[in-house]
Amino acid sequence: MKRHIEFKDTQREIHYFRLRLALSLGFVLLLLLILLARFVYLQVMQQSHYQTLAENNRISIVPIAPSRGLILDRNGVILAHNYSAYTLEITLNKVADLKATIDELAKLIDIQPGDRKRFKRLLADNRKFESLPIRNRLTDDEVARFSAQRYRFPGVEIKARLFREYPYHEQISHLVGYIGRINEGEAAQLEEDEMAANYRGSDYIGKTGIERSYEGELHGKTEVLAFVSKPGYDPNLFIDGIDEQSWNELNNSPDVPLNNRALRGQYSPGSTIKPFMALAGLHYNKRAPSYTISDPGYFSLPGSRHRYRDWKKEGHGSVDLFKSIVVSCDTYYYGLATELGIDNIYSLFSEFGFGKKTGIDMEGEVSGLMPSPEWKQKRYKQRWYAGDTVSVGIGQGYNLVTPLQLAYATATLANDGVAYRPHLLKEVQISRTNEKRTLATTPESNLNLNSEHLALVKSAMVAVTQPGGTAAKAGADAPYTFAGKTGTAQVIGIKQGEKYIESKIQERHRDHAWFMAFAPSDQPKIALAVLVENGGHGSSTAAPIARKVLDYFLLGKMPQPLLIEDDAEGVEHD
Repeated sequence: MKRHIEFKDTQREIHYFRLRLALSLGFVLLLLLILLARFVYLQVMQQSHYQTLAENNRISIVPIAPSRGLILDRNGVILAHNYSAYTLEITLNKVADLKATIDELAKLIDIQPGDRKRFKRLLADNRKFESLPIRNRLTDDEVARFSAQRYRFPGVEIKARLFREYPYHEQISHLVGYIGRINEGEAAQLEEDEMAANYRGSDYIGKTGIERSYEGELHGKTEVLAFVSKPGYDPNLFIDGIDEQSWNELNNSPDVPLNNRALRGQYSPGSTIKPFMALAGLHYNKRAPSYTISDPGYFSLPGSRHRYRDWKKEGHGSVDLFKSIVVSCDTYYYGLATELGIDNIYSLFSEFGFGKKTGIDMEGEVSGLMPSPEWKQKRYKQRWYAGDTVSVGIGQGYNLVTPLQLAYATATLANDGVAYRPHLLKEVQISRTNEKRTLATTPESNLNLNSEHLALVKSAMVAVTQPGGTAAKAGADAPYTFAGKTGTAQVIGIKQGEKYIESKIQERHRDHAWFMAFAPSDQPKIALAVLVENGGHGSSTAAPIARKVLDYFLLGKMPQPLLIEDDAEGVEHD
């Protein structure tokens, strides 16, 4: 009997052991599955996110200050010039213990008490993400010693800087003067004079003498406005005569890299013309700001059953002029175009430069197309129909613009109707005489538009970039206010009753994406137009690019890789 009981106890222990073993194995398997799921999430689903973070850790982008101009006497003798030297600099927000870091650096590099005092003074006037010099003019030996120990000092790096030198020392000091670090008062004055953007990356400013009197000329300019067309080509191929294979590759490429799209690309402007349509409605007394329509999601001409669809199938409800721009209501502009008529549209749009060359100082510009009944009769031997006007009202149909034209029209709108001819070249210097000739920037025309009308349209464009507007995502968290307008231009027609589904359309047949903007909205400094060929919605592709350009120009914030969400369904217009 005793043996039987012991046998049963043993069997029970084996059972419990197996149970515990199974539970342990199950727990281990569960942990492995969790780790695998986490691995898939990080390596696959979040790959783009962490790749961007890795790039941010690897790449540090800062503004580059311009090389300060030389001062020479009438015989060409240099009175003030620049030379390059190395500095040891610390970025505060990357250093955990500043004092300990400086003490360790002092074991490698000669850091005097005066260097520490100067660095301490700089701390109070600078932001944590800026790098500050702890030692200037390092010797080659010091550079080599630090480079070998660089891994020990996160947030510390060696930079090449330009330093000012006065060869004649005290002999002409009162005449030439000197430069020094920008203090709080000077920084405030630069902000007041709206010159702060031009001093990003600059630490010094003229204090006395010629250095101060001619600070504007000596300092130079840090921003060059962009004129970009992609894809491009390597101009070095043409220097000695391009070979046949390269020429054929360029000519036969479906991406047409030889085509300067910014200058010669002609596209339907889509909804980017709606602010100009709104101005025309106000200008010709066809619309009052308070005039409201009820949008069912479509428009039909009197006596016709054909429906011109709004991009929002169910419509936008009650829509006045302000809202029509903010939500980009097609139905509003179908009706407005019909009431304006093509002659009035043509007249006002021509004043903004549509259908005309801007006159930029570059060969090969095309004029786009602002259609008219005379043009259609000459081109197609057909009369103008009411439906043609309806399509023109939302930037479709026969309308064609270049990106440069739209940027020019946007700048004219931002300037309250004052138009300036765009220039790539700022000034010319004759090498033999050093004589400089600055190109004139006088206004070419003034449209003499009603200031209240302009203010209303521009305020609606600001609302486009804010919550509820079609470009709200692009405007999110912007430290400045900017005005904009999205646009989506059809490449192929969609039949009545059909729905535009981007994923089912060949890439080269997908809609083009537009965005135009100017900023800051109250005192514009920059106007732009962005086109993404076959990019789909202006709000999701073109607008984010424009935001990065504005951030860079106004804030000195270097663009990071752009992540664009793919919307397979899409809409017809925006």
